[in-house]
Amino acid sequence: MSRYWSDVVNTLTPYVPGEQPQRDKLVKLNTNESPYPPSPRVLEAISAVNADALRLYPDPESVELRQAIATRFSLQTEQVFVGNGSDEVIALAFMALLKHSLPLYFPDISYSFYPVWSAMFDVAYNVVPVEEDFSIDPAAYPTKNGGIIIPNPNAPTGMLMSLDSIRALLRRSAESVVVIDEAYIDFGGESSAPLIDEYDNLLVVQTLSKSRALAGMRIGFAMGNKVLIEALGRVKNSFNSYPLDIVAQRAGLASIGDEDYFRSICDRVISTRTRLCAAMETLGFNILPSGANFILASHSEYSARGLFSGLREQGILIRYFDKPRIDNYLRITVGTDEDNDALLVALRGLLVDH
Repeated sequence: MSRYWSDVVNTLTPYVPGEQPQRDKLVKLNTNESPYPPSPRVLEAISAVNADALRLYPDPESVELRQAIATRFSLQTEQVFVGNGSDEVIALAFMALLKHSLPLYFPDISYSFYPVWSAMFDVAYNVVPVEEDFSIDPAAYPTKNGGIIIPNPNAPTGMLMSLDSIRALLRRSAESVVVIDEAYIDFGGESSAPLIDEYDNLLVVQTLSKSRALAGMRIGFAMGNKVLIEALGRVKNSFNSYPLDIVAQRAGLASIGDEDYFRSICDRVISTRTRLCAAMETLGFNILPSGANFILASHSEYSARGLFSGLREQGILIRYFDKPRIDNYLRITVGTDEDNDALLVALRGLLVDH
């Protein structure tokens, strides 16, 4: 029935999310979800939502949640935008801030949704190769551009850029918007949010999906200069005035309010990541330095594709990207100690068998 499609639909190569299987008893280390539950305060807030609250439309501007985020990052409410997951927030940024006569730039190894949004919103783009060690060099990005978007930590490498490198990028691109996608920043990185008042071309995007264990709730937000946030709001209100329902708003507010629980979960993931990396290195894996809740690993003697398939046959799901430069790497979410132990046992068996 493609004759009914709009022209743009025929040009799209949709983003392929990690597998969400409908089977039990799987070790699921393929979609970077939190291995731990959200704050107990979140469940209390959800339980407190009554029928009358559901009968009414939610606050279209999510003011209370934006205020809480602003307070946490020492910003003003007008410097915060919220949306239905960081994917929606970034998609709105593509429309509102990154579509210009000059092309958009992002790394060649990066979040694979970026070229999809570029195609959907007719945004011309160029990719910039990461260095041989997979790091990102700000000097590789042209000073004249229609915008730059970079994940920090990068995905799927997990590698971090320093704030000094981000400053250099912002100075080089003073006439365009630089979006720093911080979906994984809480697992060992330093947010660039403190640079917002210093650079009016910086937009920082975060999510409650990973470090706050709310992937099922879909809550994302952006922080930046009031003018950038206003642009996002104008596009949002031309598309969907109510991106966050009342349950999501209250859950997000409760999560932001429980800093101790948030920090404890992040610390557990960081500690477990260190243990997992050490164990895999003893098996001969090379692992990129990660500031995320996942690692990117390769083995010089065994193909990533073969290991991916072998693990899947044993009910252990990880991520394999059949793409240039990373086609012999495996992306593995940091799970619980039990999950990671199951992974290590399976890997030892596969390495022996081969």
